[in-house]
Amino acid sequence: MENFTIEVDGDGIALITWDMPGRTMNVISASALEEITEWVERIASDESIKGAVITSGKEAFCAGADLNEMEMSAGSNADDGLTDEQRLEAAFDRVFTMNRVVRQLETCGKPVAAAINGTALGGGLEITLGCHYRVVSDNPKTQLGQPECKVGLMPGGGGTQRLPRLIGVANAGPLLLEGKSLRPAAAVKMGVVHKMVPAGDLIAEAKRWIKEEGDPEQPWDKKDYKIPGGGPHHPTGIQNFVVGNAMLHAKTFANYPAQQNIIQAVYEGLLVPMDKAIRIESRYFLKTLMTPEARNMIRSLFISSQELNKGARRPQDQPASDVKKLGILGAGMMGAGIAYVSAAVGIEIVLIDSDQEKAEQGKQHCAKVMDKRIERGRATEQQKQTILDRITPTTDYSRLDGADLIIEAVFEDRDIKADVTAKAEAVIPHSAIFGSNTSTLPITGLAEKSSRPKNFIGIHFFSPVDRMPLVEIIMAKETGDRALAVALDYVRKIGKTPIVVQDSRGFYTSRCFATYINEAITMLSEGIPPALIENVGKMTGMPVPPLAMNDEVQLELSYHIMEQTRKDLGDDFKETPAYRLVKKLVVEHGRLGKKNRKGFYDYPEDGKKHLWPGLADLVEAATEIPDVADLKKRLLYIQALESARCFEEGVLTDVRDADVGSIFGWGFAPYSGGTLSLIDTIGTRKFVEECDRMAQKYGERFTPNKLLRDMAETDDTFYSRFDPKADQTAAA
Repeated sequence: MENFTIEVDGDGIALITWDMPGRTMNVISASALEEITEWVERIASDESIKGAVITSGKEAFCAGADLNEMEMSAGSNADDGLTDEQRLEAAFDRVFTMNRVVRQLETCGKPVAAAINGTALGGGLEITLGCHYRVVSDNPKTQLGQPECKVGLMPGGGGTQRLPRLIGVANAGPLLLEGKSLRPAAAVKMGVVHKMVPAGDLIAEAKRWIKEEGDPEQPWDKKDYKIPGGGPHHPTGIQNFVVGNAMLHAKTFANYPAQQNIIQAVYEGLLVPMDKAIRIESRYFLKTLMTPEARNMIRSLFISSQELNKGARRPQDQPASDVKKLGILGAGMMGAGIAYVSAAVGIEIVLIDSDQEKAEQGKQHCAKVMDKRIERGRATEQQKQTILDRITPTTDYSRLDGADLIIEAVFEDRDIKADVTAKAEAVIPHSAIFGSNTSTLPITGLAEKSSRPKNFIGIHFFSPVDRMPLVEIIMAKETGDRALAVALDYVRKIGKTPIVVQDSRGFYTSRCFATYINEAITMLSEGIPPALIENVGKMTGMPVPPLAMNDEVQLELSYHIMEQTRKDLGDDFKETPAYRLVKKLVVEHGRLGKKNRKGFYDYPEDGKKHLWPGLADLVEAATEIPDVADLKKRLLYIQALESARCFEEGVLTDVRDADVGSIFGWGFAPYSGGTLSLIDTIGTRKFVEECDRMAQKYGERFTPNKLLRDMAETDDTFYSRFDPKADQTAAA
């Protein structure tokens, strides 16, 4: 076999080691499944084998299914001459393979132990659940879980059936419906695995169990088995489903088919024996796999993000770079956050601010982030000290000498940015790259104050930096390929996902995200109740309602950006209802956002935040009852439409940047796969028709651009017309 080796010892125990060649992690691929079937049949039929231990030859046990294979399988509509019914039956047979082989494993008549030496996720965990005994090494980095729902899928190897039978529906719920994972100690406590031992004792313990206690029958196959906590018809068990279903809808608003299918599979599966239960799971798995949500989420959240992480947008003719010394100008929340994530990967940091106290406060922010990690058991005091030792807070620009990269993160003011740029460039090596963390100001304009525009680039982080996964790289008019390569190498080093966009006011992310907030404020100015606007925001799948989100990013900042835009555009600036309402809130009422506890919401010190009652006095109430479906469309379509405009204008040049950037950058409805995937899923023609209708009803901001109209004529999609892999395919 290519992926597995089998060694049978003198006691008749087969040690099966999973070690896929050419991969850093084991995954469940078609070839791996074939070989698993092969060695399962050997265990069952070979009389010399008394039991088996399955382990991994890699650092992790198994990362789950090969999603690249799965995407190709889900997206294939080959002209195979079969009827729809025959094609569906064939598809079921394919997806049932995993369930069939795991069931064969647990009913092979021999005791099988899983020696889990590292992370086991998705199908990897499901294989261990098919074993009769599970022992895990005491590696705190190990994760055990079923994260399939995070990419729009559900378990397909018995996870929805074995976990509830093993630990009960209530305990299995967060693992299946939220994709939460467990560390080894927690997995033992919950009962997902039987024992935790030092890594060096792992195989010995697995073999000991086989020789001394080996039981080849799973608990759910025994006559006296009862579901922990009760099944669907048990008084306690039924509560799990009643409450769980309500909580599921409250969180997902029925936007995620995978979660609904998971809870259905668990409920129906627990009513029947395991052999029928796994067939129920496979039916729901296939149903989930065929949804556009699954296709879009796999593509954007896994495949495209991995491609971007691995350098899909990097100029290939540029040599590799490694930032070892980083200068950060501005020690506020953004600058301090950048300092933390950079120091955490071993980069030396010079953190500069206008006075020493501010610089020290920036370093103290890093200490507080580490303190939280220590409290949660994810870091040690020694690790904290090591990171802090790498950060030098100062007001002395001469300390920037020798820096490979500078990131400016000062206040959004052109004059201030020009001043710190000149001070830094007077000191840093001529080869150093200068990046601006501005969120809205065009990079080309900022680069005009630089003496080395080819080395000037935008590096836009998102707040909070330590938690947000995206970095938006912005190419100015004169930015060179070397600056892009260095920026991308740095982003990869700190473990973030990069997208690359061309220069524009607001670039891509800020420009599109602003439409979400502005549309909500426009709704408010139309007299639509603010509570309804916020609830509709949740219903669209956005992570935070729009008015609350504006408070988070600060109303004062929104007003400042609007004012800067008004000054820059002069007579071309058009006052909008959103501009007038924000100006009234900030200037007339002093409501600056969450930071002064007054924005669209009030933030009492002794209670929960609530919408400010005074909002009702600022606008006249709407005269007709709003259509909730239309409000949802307005909030989603305006963002997708702005993305299409960015693509036509050349701000975006790769569909992956659009979709990954929209989800990772501002949380655009993940189930959609991103802004352009939303248009593709709706259909370009239908999307344009709806935008035309809304333009007539709500205003010209919904008018489709020329690119969309051209695509609508043939109902073309972004991923077919602008396939990012087309050049690679042609070359191959």
